[in-house]
Amino acid sequence: MKSKLILTLICLTLLSPVPPAVAGSVDTRQSFHSSELIFPLEHWHNHGSCVVECPNGDLLVCWYNGSGERTADDVRVLGARLRKGSRQWSPPFVMADTPGFPDTNPAMFIDPQKRLWLFWSTIIDNRWESALMKYRISSRYEKPGAPQWAAGEIMHLKPGTNFQQAVEMKLDNLADGPPPEMKPDEVTKWVKEKKAGLAEKISCRLGWMTRAHPTVLDGRRLLVPIYSDGLECCLMAITDDWGQNWSISTPIFGMIASQPSVIRKADGSLVAFMRDDGSAIHRVQLSQSSDRGETWSRVVSSDRPDPGAGVEAIVLASGTWLLINNDLEHERHSLAVSLSDDEGKTWKVVRHLERDTAAEAKAGAGSYHYPSIIQARDGSIHATYSFHQKASETKPGVDGKPATESIKHAHFTEAWVRQGD
Repeated sequence: MKSKLILTLICLTLLSPVPPAVAGSVDTRQSFHSSELIFPLEHWHNHGSCVVECPNGDLLVCWYNGSGERTADDVRVLGARLRKGSRQWSPPFVMADTPGFPDTNPAMFIDPQKRLWLFWSTIIDNRWESALMKYRISSRYEKPGAPQWAAGEIMHLKPGTNFQQAVEMKLDNLADGPPPEMKPDEVTKWVKEKKAGLAEKISCRLGWMTRAHPTVLDGRRLLVPIYSDGLECCLMAITDDWGQNWSISTPIFGMIASQPSVIRKADGSLVAFMRDDGSAIHRVQLSQSSDRGETWSRVVSSDRPDPGAGVEAIVLASGTWLLINNDLEHERHSLAVSLSDDEGKTWKVVRHLERDTAAEAKAGAGSYHYPSIIQARDGSIHATYSFHQKASETKPGVDGKPATESIKHAHFTEAWVRQGD
């Protein structure tokens, strides 16, 4: 009887549902997916997250939080931690807060010396054009709570004559042959406005912001993808001495491209994936560099839909390219992960992390956007993104106000994505 009882308990254990995974506990050969909100839904605006894996296996995520975005002076950068082996995120803590100014658009990475870098923008006069780029560095960030910052700097960017001439040349080329989605008179007006902005030093030196993870090349060169809503172009901020000196790439200029995410091809060249900020075809935008990020090709449209929302791309350990974005031409109620086995020529596998039905969208769709994505050392994949609750499911929070926003974390494997929807 005792042996039968033991056998029964063993069978029940084997047949029991698998609990939510934690970092380091997933068999990446198997299909797996779990997700959870990092903190309960609330009425505060929570947006623009970025996730990294710490050397000790913890996950660290940051985002900006407050009563709005650039026009709200209470906005700050918060963070939370998921300890290795834990299934519970820590309470949020402050990562950066400039009293009386909005702090927005954070991005993080961990360098080859295992130091944590946080980049973000402080908005000086409540317009994106007044963004001031800042960064902090920490070697003590693996204990509970906020990192202990050892250094903090302003990223002084000084685009000079060469930058202005390059932008003007690109503007003139666009004016000579306007893209089909814009009327010639619209292009002429747009070019005139941008040239006026170039004539002002402050328009070139302020307004730059981060969004996606920075990229390290050959363990030495750091590329920080940045963009300007004012000039409507992108750059790479480049340092070869870990922030002692900064230079900039030629402008990535396509009239409608912003918020670049950079990955490296097998031949060493780079590809920047960017959100579509207003074309008629609504597609993820692309540019390439063959000289380690110094110069960039003219922007072209891919075949991947994009409604004007953040994208990010990474190269998995398997060599597969992964793209995460809102795969719609309008709205943000569908968040997809796509895989390419031919370096972006085709994206044959798509699986959704979030997707509202047509009926749900009509009743008041949710919004799942601005994703950040990494592959952990154990081979599993972690994504975080802004989560805005569907109108039909919104309830009052503890303060009695509609609780609609949080940051969501999804943990899954390449095998899960390859199964498709």
